[in-house]
Amino acid sequence: MKNLKTVFGIGVLAVASFFVIAADHIDAPAVKGGSSDITDFYAFQGENTSNLVFVANVQGLLSPTATSGAMFEEDVLIEFNIDNTGDNIEDLVIQAIPRNGKMYFFGPVAPGQAGLNSTIKSTATAGGMVDITAYGSSAKIASNGGMTFFAGPRDDPFFFDFAQYSAIIAGEASGFLPQGEASDTFAGSNVLSIVVEVPKSMIGGSGKINTWVESKRK
Repeated sequence: MKNLKTVFGIGVLAVASFFVIAADHIDAPAVKGGSSDITDFYAFQGENTSNLVFVANVQGLLSPTATSGAMFEEDVLIEFNIDNTGDNIEDLVIQAIPRNGKMYFFGPVAPGQAGLNSTIKSTATAGGMVDITAYGSSAKIASNGGMTFFAGPRDDPFFFDFAQYSAIIAGEASGFLPQGEASDTFAGSNVLSIVVEVPKSMIGGSGKINTWVESKRK
């Protein structure tokens, strides 16, 4: 990965954080609508049970007509944080940043520093890159060193009945509707997804991890 220094022009890049937790489809003006606007974060065991999958979705509520023009911003870093010691401080990061139609991944690697600022670990031995899939095209997936990568538009997987939620908040309903009766507010809308599958052996620790995602702008 050392040759990627030339792609970014500099070896390290300082960035400042914007971050959100869990589902968040309507965000503050400073991050709304761009790559720094995280809608959802998912982490789960892969179909290959020796792997973990991390997914960050950004730029929510994209209509089909708007999706073809949606792009990952080149000054926004998406950083998957992994705490494998139980102290709620990241021990490893997986960084994803776009350049010229490709998504570059660095890590898992120890961060240069913990907290709200990061440097791109462009000399990390682990990682890879993948062509960003265009809207309406077959998914482009790349693998390197046991890891698998994807970046591009996907149907929003988050199911939420906003009308029923509003009724609950207003005191007009006592709970959510059962499956089959609930309405998916986000049906028909898209997100931009960044997906990385990584062997558990690269994560380390005792088998239990804490994980979260941040978006960080240059």
